[in-house]
Amino acid sequence: MSAARKQTRGRSERRPPRTGPVRRPKRSSRLRGSPHPNAGQRYDEGFRAGYEEGVQFGMQSFGSGFEGTSIIIPTYNQLGKLKLCIASIMEHTHSPYEIIVVDNASTDGTAAYLRTFGGQVRSRMLDANRGFAGAVNVGLMMAKGSHIVLLNNDTVVTERWLDNMLACLNSDERIGMVGPVTNYASGEQQIPVPYDNVRQMPRFAAKFNRSDSSRWRRTDRLVGFCLLFRRELFERIGYFDEGFELGNFEDDDYNIRVRLLGRSLVIAKDTFIHHFGSVSIRALGDRFAQVNDRNKLYFADKWQNPYEWIHRVLQKAEAAGQAQKQLPGMTALYPDRIAVQGIGAGVYWIEDGKRHPVEGQPLFPVTRVSQVDLKRWPTAAPIGAEEAARRWQGEQTGIVMLPDGTKYHREGGCIRRIASEAAMRMWHFHLKRTDVLQPEDVAAFAEGLPIVAPPVLRQRL
Repeated sequence: MSAARKQTRGRSERRPPRTGPVRRPKRSSRLRGSPHPNAGQRYDEGFRAGYEEGVQFGMQSFGSGFEGTSIIIPTYNQLGKLKLCIASIMEHTHSPYEIIVVDNASTDGTAAYLRTFGGQVRSRMLDANRGFAGAVNVGLMMAKGSHIVLLNNDTVVTERWLDNMLACLNSDERIGMVGPVTNYASGEQQIPVPYDNVRQMPRFAAKFNRSDSSRWRRTDRLVGFCLLFRRELFERIGYFDEGFELGNFEDDDYNIRVRLLGRSLVIAKDTFIHHFGSVSIRALGDRFAQVNDRNKLYFADKWQNPYEWIHRVLQKAEAAGQAQKQLPGMTALYPDRIAVQGIGAGVYWIEDGKRHPVEGQPLFPVTRVSQVDLKRWPTAAPIGAEEAARRWQGEQTGIVMLPDGTKYHREGGCIRRIASEAAMRMWHFHLKRTDVLQPEDVAAFAEGLPIVAPPVLRQRL
């Protein structure tokens, strides 16, 4: 099209000038920008509708998790250290995560500090000091991540800390828990460091934390200042034992339970975090020795020789053809033909690896277990209380003891070694009839997996 034609076409498409009067739009009697008469009502209705929709969504998704890591921090009267810990997590953690702080009734302003985060940090304020195990258990109940980290409040994390540990854990499904190295810990996880002040630490850690699988090492023990594991492991093992008062030895107990299931413990020696070290425990002052001694005795009473039980369980699992010598969960090491109860009023009779609701008033002792434990037993047909009592007292479920004092629980044609006096008490075996047999008589029975004590739970879990 020529330029002349373009110009002509442009002129012909122009509107002719308006010659009549200009009509202005009718002006509303309501001032421009003034609120609608029903605006407040509509806002309230919309707010209520949105709030109710949010509540329903929250209820529907309450039990759902996310592909990320729940970082659980128990704390007690260490506000300054807690601030450093949380700040370091927010600065150096790039994988998806949530922070859960469980406060053991601190009096130093911790609660007010945590409220400043709004929903950025999830928290729970306990009404009393329930110790490390008690606070961790509340955090485990709250956690939604596919992975879980238990982290002391007196730690400062570093560049790539979580990514490196996740790489180690997820490199092999047989790995149960992973821990880093640090400047302050007992055992293999303590390393010499070149810095004298925590302000100098980040530069050292940035150079140290280079992901390197050749630096991963299996170990017999991980210290509880920083533990990483999968949610699946928690669902198989359950909660920490709250029989350990305030702190110490509860991490050793959990280590044993991880290894009983055939899972290994690994130190990620390519990952360093700073640990001020036992700050909350040292704050006990003169009580520390008393608490430590009591927990040491409780551990010994529960396990006696834990490495003997690990060896026995792995041997039995291998002989039974268990894949990779791994047990499905701790309930495999709990007895059969006993009664248990979760957080509700219902009592269940355990037999042949299933839980039968007991109808009627139980006429026998009941052992309390967590909901996590309870769910591992599939539900079966109900059983009457009288029938369950008859089976509990029956000849097929008594205690068999050798002349040297070794005790077994009889479960039909099978006997199972009782790991300790703590297991005897907690499963109420001391109330059952005991038959003393000679070794040759005991040898006629098939021997199953040993029986260990369940964790003590002082909260509704």
